[in-house]
Parts: sequence; C-alpha cells; structure tokens
Amino acid sequence: MSKELFLEHRTHRAFRDEPVDEAILHELYDLAKMGPTASNLNPMRISFVTSDEAKERVIDAVAEGNKAKVQSAPVVAIIAHDLDFANHIPTLAPHMNKDAYQSQDASKLAEAATENTWLSAGYLILAARTLGLDCGPMSGFNKDKINDAFFAGTSLRADMLINLGYGDAEALYERGARLSFDEACQIL
Repeated sequence: MSKELFLEHRTHRAFRDEPVDEAILHELYDLAKMGPTASNLNPMRISFVTSDEAKERVIDAVAEGNKAKVQSAPVVAIIAHDLDFANHIPTLAPHMNKDAYQSQDASKLAEAATENTWLSAGYLILAARTLGLDCGPMSGFNKDKINDAFFAGTSLRADMLINLGYGDAEALYERGARLSFDEACQIL
C-alpha cells in the first residue's frame, strides 16, 4: 500500500472527462477525517465544487497557469479552516475546557486552525489515492476572491485547492527530483 500511495501516484495537472460519484466524496471525507490533529480539533472544512457555475468562480480566482488545471478537474476541493472550530470542542475533545481554549489570542487560534487544516489536507490526498482518485493540490490562487465567492459572512477561510478526478497520465511530466535523506534530515 505504501508503494502505491507514495511511489505510483503522481500530482496531476490534467484530468480525464470522467465524473466523480458523489458517494466517493462522502467516503473520501469519512476516511480523511480520521487522521489525527492536535487534540482532535479537526478545523478543516471542504467545499467540493462540481457545478460549472461554481467552478467558474474558482477559475476566476486562480493564477493564469492554474486555470486549465481547474477546468479539466471534475471536482475542485476548496480546503478551508473554520475560525470557529473551537465551538466543536464539547463533541470532538470533551476532555478540554472549551472556554479556556477559546480565550486564547485570535491569531493563535487561527494559526492552530490553519496548521491542522494543512495536516488534514495531507490525509485527504492520501485517502483520495486509496479510493482511486488522482489529485492536483495547488496554492496559486487569490484567497480573498475564494473567501468572497464561497465563504462571505462565515467563519471559513480558504487554505488550498485540490483538483480531484481521474488523471490523464498522458499529460504527466517526468517525476521531479527529491532531496536525499542526508540533504533533508538529521538524527540528533
């Protein structure tokens, strides 16, 4: 399984014209939500964009080099964090004191939400791969435009986009290099 998840799957920039069944999106979330986050706070929220109208709003917010990528994807997952994630402490982390946690500085809470959402997005990518989906994560977009178009008046804030679908293997680039253990790691 690890070979498949890490060595055989690739980041896709183009997708086949094949829809993703909504049931797979439910299964995808049900797998990804089980990945550990700090104190089980789970601040990640996902908006699965599948309609042409909603996809046009995403395309309007992405960098020029990402427009074709978004257009080809049957699903664009807008990964956001919920600034009000601590409201769910009684359910998700009943061992914690909700009021004490929420009394922290707003910037510290936002940082915790963002960091844990990025962590959860990694689980989402791995879960997608186990379900046979290909992914194209990207950060080249205007977060304010996404927030205005999809999250105005809410506590959600965009972090990243992940294109989902069935990748077009013909459009893959040669796999990029990675740093060796000695270049990237140390044992102390």
